[in-house]
Amino acid sequence: MTVEQNVLQQHSQKHQQTLLNQLREVTGTTDIQLLQQALQVSHGDLAEAVAFLTEKKAKVPQQDEATYYQTTQVGNDRYISVGSQADTNVIDLTGDDKDDLQRAIALSLEESSRAFRETGITDEEQAISRVLEASIAENKASLKRTHTEVWSDSPNPHDRKRMENCPVGLKNVGNTCWFSAVIQSLFNLLEFQRLVLHYSPPARVQDLPRNQKEHRNLPFMQELRNLFSLMVGSKRKYVDPSCAVEILKDAFKSSESQQQDVSEFTHKLLDWLEDAFQMKAEEDREGEKPKNPMVELFYGRFLAVGVLEGKKFENTEMFGQYPLQVNGFKDLHECLEAAMIEGEIESLHSSAENSAKSGQEHWFTELPPVLTFELSRFEFNQALGRPEKIHSKLEFPSMLYMDRYMDRNREITRIKREEIRRLKEHLTLLQQRLERYLSYGSGPKRFPLADVLQYAMEFTSSKPVCTSPVGDIDTSAPPGGTTGQLLPASSTAEQGPSSTPPEGLALALALTPAPSTQQRVSIHKPFTQSRLPPDLPMHPAPRHITEEELRVLEGCLHRWRSEVENDTRDLQGSISRIHRTTELMYSDKSMMQVPYRLHAVLVHEGQANAGHYWAYIYDPHQRCWMKYNDISVTKSSWEELVRDSFGGYRNASAYCLMYINDKKPFLIEEEFNKETGQMLSGLDKLPPDLKAYVKEDNGLFDKEMEEWNTLQARKAQQEKLALAVATAATAVVAETTATTTSSQPMSTEPSTPDNSAPQQDPEYMEQPSPTDYSRHLQEDTERAISKAAAEQQEERSPEGLLTAAIKVEYTRLLRFAQEDTAPGSDYRLQHVIVYFIQNQAPKKILERTLLMQFADRNLGFNERCKSIMKVARAKLDLIKPEEINMEEYEMWHQDYRNFRETTIFLMIGLELFQKKSFVEALMYLIYSYQYNRELLVKGLYRGHDDELIGLYRRECLLKLNENAAGMFESGEEPEVSNGLSIMNELVVPCIPLLLVHDIEKDLLSVEDMRNRWCSYLGQEMEPNLQEKLTDFLPKLLDCSTEIKSFHDPPKLPTYSTLELVERYSRVMASLSRVPADGR
Repeated sequence: MTVEQNVLQQHSQKHQQTLLNQLREVTGTTDIQLLQQALQVSHGDLAEAVAFLTEKKAKVPQQDEATYYQTTQVGNDRYISVGSQADTNVIDLTGDDKDDLQRAIALSLEESSRAFRETGITDEEQAISRVLEASIAENKASLKRTHTEVWSDSPNPHDRKRMENCPVGLKNVGNTCWFSAVIQSLFNLLEFQRLVLHYSPPARVQDLPRNQKEHRNLPFMQELRNLFSLMVGSKRKYVDPSCAVEILKDAFKSSESQQQDVSEFTHKLLDWLEDAFQMKAEEDREGEKPKNPMVELFYGRFLAVGVLEGKKFENTEMFGQYPLQVNGFKDLHECLEAAMIEGEIESLHSSAENSAKSGQEHWFTELPPVLTFELSRFEFNQALGRPEKIHSKLEFPSMLYMDRYMDRNREITRIKREEIRRLKEHLTLLQQRLERYLSYGSGPKRFPLADVLQYAMEFTSSKPVCTSPVGDIDTSAPPGGTTGQLLPASSTAEQGPSSTPPEGLALALALTPAPSTQQRVSIHKPFTQSRLPPDLPMHPAPRHITEEELRVLEGCLHRWRSEVENDTRDLQGSISRIHRTTELMYSDKSMMQVPYRLHAVLVHEGQANAGHYWAYIYDPHQRCWMKYNDISVTKSSWEELVRDSFGGYRNASAYCLMYINDKKPFLIEEEFNKETGQMLSGLDKLPPDLKAYVKEDNGLFDKEMEEWNTLQARKAQQEKLALAVATAATAVVAETTATTTSSQPMSTEPSTPDNSAPQQDPEYMEQPSPTDYSRHLQEDTERAISKAAAEQQEERSPEGLLTAAIKVEYTRLLRFAQEDTAPGSDYRLQHVIVYFIQNQAPKKILERTLLMQFADRNLGFNERCKSIMKVARAKLDLIKPEEINMEEYEMWHQDYRNFRETTIFLMIGLELFQKKSFVEALMYLIYSYQYNRELLVKGLYRGHDDELIGLYRRECLLKLNENAAGMFESGEEPEVSNGLSIMNELVVPCIPLLLVHDIEKDLLSVEDMRNRWCSYLGQEMEPNLQEKLTDFLPKLLDCSTEIKSFHDPPKLPTYSTLELVERYSRVMASLSRVPADGR
């Protein structure tokens, strides 16, 4: 079919394809011939077509095989369904219990058909409109969101500034991750990027578009150009695609919303681009056949060769995105092989014209430069009445050779396929034979035959010790010398191995006569009386076997085992050789001439009704894979792509594969300046109108950053002024205090030096309360002074006593730092020096911190302590600024303050968790984990065990998720609202925190939470609940890993050191008794 015919018939073909799609979805059959027959009989009336199909199902249980393979009928030659297996299971809608459903379907289809006749808008286009309107509404609603939601923009524009040469992300404006994934994949095709950027509308439509297509497509093309230009030269880390989405939304009118499918959107996007370029091509053709660059880039052709009822046919079809079935296949080549061959193909190779067999093969005659495969990962579950996602694993290569599917290699491919078929038949026989060796036996349990023979060899070689496993047990008297008897002597003597029933000793004892009344009855001792004699063998052994028999048996068993092992090895070797031969069947150079390199992988995570999309795109210049996840663009790897794309891991799998012809480098080549020969980059790649557009937007962003900087400078100036006022007030108070002190003749305290402000103790070392850390520190200091004085043989000067006391205190703290602490105790909480020693703080930091401890004015009032305090303060005054880095000193003490705060967050969070106050506990656990990770970045002993905090953070979220789900299941309005409020305000904002570090247990927990809510899809529920679930699920499934803002941390109470140590020890000790899950 020519391009002109394709354009002329496009509207009618799309309408017919839409009707076919509706029938296929309603009835569950993919038989194109049967669906078209139903439309012809019903003259396009969908309700009658459904009735025809249900009657057809009732009358004809087995669908005629030949009707499936007709491909010459009129249909959409661009988006045909190829490679799918015939499914003749039609849903029966005619039963008595489904009359209402049938009437509803009929009314729905009738209204859909009438809407198309009245408006000329297909259901597919209306679906696009519904999701786009939802996206715009969500984007507008986002302006009203509070700062506590993770998907809001950061108020600081510097957080949104693009790093040099980094790709630009796309903001998710409400369920538009599918838009971002497709647009990024196309944008990174540099040839496609150039086509869009340099597109200019036809001159004849500059003033007034002629029809609806021009009115829709041309504005969209302009917005797409604007979006691409921002992605090229913007200073922003990510840009907002709302304008392009707005144009799409305005094309159709609808009030419903749904998650848009990637392949449907790509179909529609390429359709509109093709229309736009077709208008330009027709204007520029000047009498020649127009060339549409979209068609040349994305569309190819294949030849359908088949036999229908004994008659051969050939038909050329045009295709864009090529659909492939996933279910039942392990890799991409298996999918392609199944898609290229349908039905019985033996008659294709024979000359018999009267063969009743039917089938067809597909052979590519022309492949597009950009080859896109749709992986069908959704199937309709007729039992449940809803679509389900296929999570099975499907491998695909980074380099795909398409030679075996080309029409020019038809004969050699047929020969190789026949050889592979023969090898697979032989392989099946070998695998069956191997299975008989590996699973030997006739019972439910089977074992490898070599092991069975080995066990038999071990049994025959075992030496018998006694004639019966129970014969040596003396039942007449219990062990230990007990004089009482369990049985009469006569009955005991009569008992022997031959008289023991098959049931064993228990039954023999039960059948013996009871003891006489004169005999003593022994006390029952179950442990001693059931003990086996020491000479009983540990394993079974033959009771009677001669040396000759043993020699013969061992020889036979050994020989048989060797024979079985050799046979097993031969079979495994043959199977391996067949696998290797099959894999190398197409490895010769003649079949590696059409290479296609993997360019992009579009990934879907979630279920059939909801989920999240992102894309992996290969960067040929950096030679690495990039992950495009909405606003987040990060470097990735082939290993991560495999994990997320092959399937079988969580609920993520590839949904669309985009390959490019490796022999056409222009697809990804950069553009060069024709005069200078230098590669164009940034704004130099843009035409003048787009360059001006991007410069204007960058100017707005620069202005936003300048305003932010001005605002921050003003705030800093205000804070500086407030600090100056506070300092002046402090000086006045100090001066007044000094004056008052000087008027008291008994005072011997020197005045405060001018530089006393920077020598103040850290806030955790100086508290006004007598029960706080300062009092505890005071007591430790006084004890150190007393111990140092007691150890001195002679009276020392205050300076010598200070040195000795510091040594005593440091020795004590060093011992704490080096001890192995018991679970629940942490010496770091008792003293800052322990924290510093464990984290190898500089010596100067330790010395100054100890001097600050002994320079505390609140030390005891005896003369010895006061003199030591004065010496310590004098030494502090003598320390020169260049001798110690005060910024480093403050940084170490700030880290310790952060450590204590993190401990308090953790302690309170764990206490609340154990009380099952999960809502209150969550924020404490969240912030303790975040702050603790920041500490651990600097050193192993800077913080607490991150696995422990991560465990309880994870469990708290799972508990909240389960509680919220239970509230939703109740169906009661207050409970439902409370449950969704918990999810929206607490759980959903925390999900990015679990995803960002890619920890396996956190990822599995997120998957569990999502699956819990996805399990409600398809269940019967009230309409209002269904509406709320539909509104909530995209938020749960469509979370970016980038966190812009969050809840403010809870305010912490002040604890003394003793209180903190005791409470922390108590809660940590309780954890060793109660697991995190409460079991």
